[in-house]
Amino acid sequence: MKRSRIVTRVLLSGVSVGAFSACGVQLPGGGSVAAISPETYYANDHFIPGAGYYHAPFRAFFPLAYNHYDAARRQYFYGGQWGAAPHRSIVNVSAPTPEAAAAAQAMRTDISRSGFGRTSNTHSLYS
Repeated sequence: MKRSRIVTRVLLSGVSVGAFSACGVQLPGGGSVAAISPETYYANDHFIPGAGYYHAPFRAFFPLAYNHYDAARRQYFYGGQWGAAPHRSIVNVSAPTPEAAAAAQAMRTDISRSGFGRTSNTHSLYS
């Protein structure tokens, strides 16, 4: 039974990457994913590496899942704040604000950024 869940996840992720390849960002191993934009709708708790979890009622990405419960604090996290009770909203799909989309796109860790390359692994003349 566990095996079929893994296969389902792999197949679903392959389908989603294929669906986004037409207008996406290049991945390090080839393929592409869609850029985060204010025109893209995300489901609540959608996770993007580096950007975090999307909180649909707040139209932004955050480091913790929507209504994440911290037992030490005895509070719930939603929309960048902590509360004594979980946040309730009928909004479960939305598009990020332009500012939130730009910030999340800049923080992504699942894409390869081109530029001058890495210089930290080069040899030093003084070694």
